Amino acid sequence: MHFDVIIIGSGAAGMMCAAQAGARGRRVLLVDHAAKIGERIRISGGGRCNFTNRTVSADNYLSQNPHFCRSALARFSQYDFIAMIEKRRIPYHEREHGQLFCDDSAVEIIDMLRDACDAVQVRWVLDCAVHGVEHHPDVEHKRYTLRTASGTFSCQSLVVATGGLAIPQIGASPFGYKLAEQFGIPVVAPKPALVPLALGPELLAPLKPMAGATLDATACFEDAAFRENVLITHRGLSGPAILQVSSYWQMQEYGGGKKLPVEINLLPGLDAAAWLAEHRQGRIHLPNLLAEHLPRRFAQEWCLLQGGEKFQTRPISELSKRDLDAVARTLNAWPLMPSGTLGFAKAEVTLGGVSTAALSSKTMEAKAAPGLYFIGEVVDVTGWLGGYNFQWAWSSGWVAGQFA
Repeated sequence: MHFDVIIIGSGAAGMMCAAQAGARGRRVLLVDHAAKIGERIRISGGGRCNFTNRTVSADNYLSQNPHFCRSALARFSQYDFIAMIEKRRIPYHEREHGQLFCDDSAVEIIDMLRDACDAVQVRWVLDCAVHGVEHHPDVEHKRYTLRTASGTFSCQSLVVATGGLAIPQIGASPFGYKLAEQFGIPVVAPKPALVPLALGPELLAPLKPMAGATLDATACFEDAAFRENVLITHRGLSGPAILQVSSYWQMQEYGGGKKLPVEINLLPGLDAAAWLAEHRQGRIHLPNLLAEHLPRRFAQEWCLLQGGEKFQTRPISELSKRDLDAVARTLNAWPLMPSGTLGFAKAEVTLGGVSTAALSSKTMEAKAAPGLYFIGEVVDVTGWLGGYNFQWAWSSGWVAGQFA
């Protein structure tokens, strides 16, 4: 069976691309090894799908080429997707940091995309493993042949929208990376991103009494800083601020240099040295003072960790300037060296992927393989937490759908 376009992957990017290519009159087939479409959409945002963000720019994405995503994001922006949602009359609401969620269910977005595909006669083959892809460069209208569990299909344009390695429990696989390598397209080594950070035993042991504490803090790594909740867990660090900064911490591995720690500012917006100096002559004890801004149990255990019992038994006026200066520095920049992450099973998305150097930012087509496109999470473009990765899926899928 022959089609103009075959798309492998029926997630956010794949369905967007299929609807757009079909609207151009292309005969489109969507193939997926999963039995259900859009599972990542369905489970995201607690079932309500954080489908985009009010503020989207290239600054919200990580990549070996941070400028690559600009073209797609400009040509199909968050406002374009919001217009689709509003035309469909899907009710939605805005949460902190510009995050947009469905009021009712993420299934409404899946239904919108499926209906858009059905309206332009997109064909579906689900629960279908792809066993191999062959390239016929000299036959323009049948450049690619797919051998699948449901038969053999050929096409002029092949779009890979197979996602990354995050959340393997719903079927994530390295298929897209292997296909890229088959065609000589480089792949930036995939890593878990937006993921909790693990701490080694030597750090976990003294932090054990703090486990369960939730802090309004700023997680920092080099120039990246995110103020949201930080959670101390029995395995390490979690919470939105940690998930955000984890992607930047992971990026340093690509540079091959010495690993650096993540820093936690426990008093964001407050100069700890000046604040402690204001209370320098007081009789208050340090844990009680810190409890004005931090959970009391955490403040007590943290002080014990930093200075032993003297911070517990002596008022601030009896502590040395050296001790207070050290405490102030650590309050605004508490260094913690992760031993790694909790892996792809706990990651929201994948860092790395098909190298953007091998793709056209205008069309998402592989430069060395005409008619072969890569979109969505399989590409080396990783967004922040907060709807940015879905927006990349919509934008890259829309762009490829104009050309495939």
